[in-house]
Amino acid sequence: MSDRKKIVIIGSGFAGLSASCFLSKEGHEVTLLEKNDQPGGRARVWQKDGFTFDMGPSWYWMPEVFEQFFNHFGKSTSDFYELKRLNPSYRIYYEGTEKIDVSADFNELVNLFELKEKGSGKKLKQFLAEAEYKYNTAMSDYVNRISDKVTEFFDFKLIGKSFQLHLLQSLRKDIRSKFKHPHLVSMLEFPSLFLGSTPDNTPAMYTMMNYADIMLGTWYPMGGMNRIVQAMVAIAENNGVDIKLNQEVTKIEILKGRAKKVYTQDKVYIADTVIAGSDYHHTEQTLLELPHRTYDEKYWNSRVMSPSSLLFYLGVDKKIQNLLHHNLFFDEDFDKHASEIYHKPQWPSAPLFYVSAPSKTDATVAPDGMENLFMLMPLAPGIEDNDLMREKYFELMLQRLEEKTGETLRNNIVIKRSYCINDFKTDYNSYKGNAYGLANILSQTAIWKPKMKSPKVNNLFYTGQLTVPGPGVPPSIISGKIVAAEVSRQIKAKLL
Repeated sequence: MSDRKKIVIIGSGFAGLSASCFLSKEGHEVTLLEKNDQPGGRARVWQKDGFTFDMGPSWYWMPEVFEQFFNHFGKSTSDFYELKRLNPSYRIYYEGTEKIDVSADFNELVNLFELKEKGSGKKLKQFLAEAEYKYNTAMSDYVNRISDKVTEFFDFKLIGKSFQLHLLQSLRKDIRSKFKHPHLVSMLEFPSLFLGSTPDNTPAMYTMMNYADIMLGTWYPMGGMNRIVQAMVAIAENNGVDIKLNQEVTKIEILKGRAKKVYTQDKVYIADTVIAGSDYHHTEQTLLELPHRTYDEKYWNSRVMSPSSLLFYLGVDKKIQNLLHHNLFFDEDFDKHASEIYHKPQWPSAPLFYVSAPSKTDATVAPDGMENLFMLMPLAPGIEDNDLMREKYFELMLQRLEEKTGETLRNNIVIKRSYCINDFKTDYNSYKGNAYGLANILSQTAIWKPKMKSPKVNNLFYTGQLTVPGPGVPPSIISGKIVAAEVSRQIKAKLL
C-alpha cells in the first residue's frame, strides 16, 4: 500500500493487541513492544506444579464484543476456544448462612426476586428493559467515539438519548428507587465494582451492566482467560505484527512535534506513529519530556482512580464443596469498605472480597482432585503495601472462606502467591498501583477522560483503560479498535 506506515505500539494488553490487529490488517508495519516476558498485560498467566492461574481478569461478560472482534478478521471465538455459560452465574454470600445463587435462567431469577421482595419480579423486568435500552444505545451510539471534542455529541437524537440514559442520576438512586431488600440491592449494585467506583458516584447509565450480567450472561473460555490473549496474538501475528517481548520502553523521542523514535533498554524503533497502550500517567511523566506532556502531576493526583487489589493465587490439594466458579463475599458492610477505598484511603477494617474457582468449570487448570483459587480484595490505590499487611488479610479472607464453605483449607494449600499494589507498579507501571484504570464517574466519562490523541505530539495516541471508553476487558478491546480507526483515518487524510 502506498501509505504504509511504521506503527509502534507500547504494551500488549487487550487494547494494544486489538489496535495491532486492526492496523496490521490495514497493511501497516506494526511493532508491538511488551515490557514483560509474555503478551497480555494484566491478563498474563502463571503456571506452577500443574496449576494454571489467570493473573488478572477472570470475568467474561459482553460476549458479543469478543465475537465481533474475531468476526472482523473472518474468525469466531469458537475457532480459538470453547465458551461455557456459567449457571449459576455466581454466588453471593451474605451475613450468617444467607446466600444467593444468581441463576442464568431469567425466570428462576424473577422468582427469586419475588420471593425476597413481593412485586420485585415485575420491577426486575422493567428495570432490565431500561437497562437493555441503555446498553444498546451506549454500545451503538457512544462507545465507539474517540471523544476528543464535545462537538462529537452535538446531535439532537444523541442528546435526546442522553437524557434517557440517566447520566445525571446515580446508579444507587436508580436501583434503590425500585428495590428495597438489601440482598437484591447489593446484587444489582455489585457490577459497579467492575467500573472502579461506588454505586452513589456511578452514573445510572451503567445499570446497562445489569443487562450484561443477567441477560447476556457470565461465560468462561475453557482453558482460561489467557486463551483470549492467545487468540488475539494469533490474529496479530497472522497479519504480520512483530511482537517483541522483554522490551521495556524507556523514552519516546519527539522531534518537531512528532514522535520519531521509541527507545527500549537495548534497542531503538523508528516510528511514523506511536500508540501507547502502556499506563497513561507513566507514558507522559516518564517517557516524554516535560514540553510534550498534556497532563501534569496535579491533574493525575486529582483523578479518581479505580481500586487496586490484593490478590492471592492458591493451589489446594483437595476439592472444596459449597463453592462455585465465581463467589462474592458480601457479608460485611459494602459502604464502609467503599469509604476506605475512596474517601479515607486505608487498609479496610472489614473488607468484602471475591473468590474464583475456575477448576469448578475447567479441569485443565488444576491437577486431578485439586482446586485452583483466585482471591481478590479491592483496596485503595496508593497506600502502603507490605508483606505483613498481605498476610494479615490473607488470614482474614481464608477464615471467612472456611466459615462459609464449612471446610478447613489452610493445611491443604500447596501453592500460594500474593500480588498487590507494589506488583502492579513494578509489572505494569500502574499509577498508584491501580488495577482497573480510572473510576467511571460522570466527571471522568467520554470527553472528560484523558485524550486518546495527544494535543501536543501530532502522531502520538493513547489506548486502554485510562482513556476512552474505560476499564474492563471489552472496553479495552473497543479502545484498541477506536484508536486504530482514528489512526487509519488520519493516515488516509494525510494528517499523519
